[in-house]
Parts: sequence; structure tokens; C-alpha cells
Amino acid sequence: MDSISQWFTDNQTMLQAFAIQFIVALAILFIGKLIAKLISKGVQKILTHKGVDQTVISFIGSLTYGLLVLVAFIAAISHLGFNTSSLVAIVGAAGLAIGLALQGSLSNFASGILLISFKPFKSGDFVEVAGTAGIVEEVHIFSTQLRTGDNKTVIIPNGSITSGTITNYSRKATRRIDLVIGVSYDADLAKTKEVLTRVVNEHELVLKEPAVTIGVSALADSSVNLVVRPWVKTENYWPVHFALLENIKVELDKAGIEIPYPQLSVHVNQENANES
Repeated sequence: MDSISQWFTDNQTMLQAFAIQFIVALAILFIGKLIAKLISKGVQKILTHKGVDQTVISFIGSLTYGLLVLVAFIAAISHLGFNTSSLVAIVGAAGLAIGLALQGSLSNFASGILLISFKPFKSGDFVEVAGTAGIVEEVHIFSTQLRTGDNKTVIIPNGSITSGTITNYSRKATRRIDLVIGVSYDADLAKTKEVLTRVVNEHELVLKEPAVTIGVSALADSSVNLVVRPWVKTENYWPVHFALLENIKVELDKAGIEIPYPQLSVHVNQENANES
């Protein structure tokens, strides 16, 4: 015990200096975390004021906070006298090893950065990505969560999204409905177009501009096909689509215009039939 006491007595000055350094290092770390939190909140507030998507705001806020805390931690370690260059080298080597082991995850991470930066879609948009169509619920740094039309949750890796085609049905304010209506070859085309025009124009959700396009698109095997292409607001696409199909069928029936279905005509050679 005497030797220990003597050691403390001999090294009292050094211990006091280290204690002061340790307290200062803790203060640096504590104050650094407070500053990081304040800056992170400030950045999120600015982005919110600018109308940036909430997913992007959350990610940037978290990233800002994490980087500033890391800086504060390195500063605290440096104040204690540790060689931070060695620490950075160790972290770098560990990061390289982890990166090689997690190449797929890093690809998804990089893709997440691209999605958040360039914003090809945002939460609430109806999109088709990686062969799946649905409403975007959340965009995470590694994956994107969609809700399909039948209320299924689909989680898609971001790497699969950025490596393929992205179709955003919600980006534009208006959409065009493309309908193909087949009528009999015996039908009066002028009367048919008149009925189709009337049905489309009577629907209150169909836009007046751009004007609807109605015309013959093909002379098919069993029918004369006409295209009906009205414009609607994006959110009204499916209600108008379903309503127009039903109304067109009803009005064509009233007008006596036949909507044919594929038929196969078989002609028997009477002479060969008698010989048999």
C-alpha cells in the first residue's frame, strides 16, 4: 500500500493533468453532441421550410448528426494525446474489409443516396419499379417500401430500382386514357364516333384541354378498332377509365352498334362432303 501511495504521490502532477484532460475531453464530446443535435435540427428545419420530402429530411438530419458526433469523438480522443491518424487508418482498414464483405449492401446504400438526391419519386407517388407497381410509402437508405393495389407491402432493394427503368405515374398533373373499342364491320363509323364523342364529353372529370382523340386505329380480323384518348387529372385516371368503358358499352348497345367478338367461320365443300 505504501508503494502505491508513494506512486500516486510521485505522479500527482501527471495524474492531475490527465484528469483535467479527461474532463475536457468529456466536455468536448458532450458539447459536440449538443452542437451536432442543434445543427441537425437546424438543417432539418431549413429543408422543411424549402418543402423537401420528409424522407430526405430525416436521412440528411441523421447523417449530419452522425458525422458531427464522429468529429467530436476524434477531437476528444486527440485531446487525450492519442494519435488520431492511427485511429483513422484503423477505421479505414476496417471500413474496407466491411465494404468487401457487404458489396451488395453498399450498392443499395449508394443507390439510396442517388434516389434521395435526384428524387425520381417521393412518398405517395404511384410508381412501377423492378417489375412492381405500387404507392411509395417509405424511401430508406437501403430499400424502398411500396404498397400494391391489393394492399401488400413490397420492399425492394434500392440497387434493383436504380439499375432498371423507373416509371412515375404521379409526377405529371394529367394523364391520357387509352381505350380501344372494337365495332362490327357493318357499323356506321360516323354514328359510332358520334356516340363515343358524346359519352366522353358528358363525363364531368374528362378535361376539355387537351381535346379527346377518337379515330380508327386498325382493321382487325373481327372488328374495326377505334381509339378513344381523353385526358384526365392523374388522380382521376382509374375512376374515369372504368366509367367510360361501362358507359360506352351501354350507349353503343342503345344505338344498335355491335361490339363483335372473335368468330371462326368454317366452310364445308359440299361436293367433297357428298362423296364421303
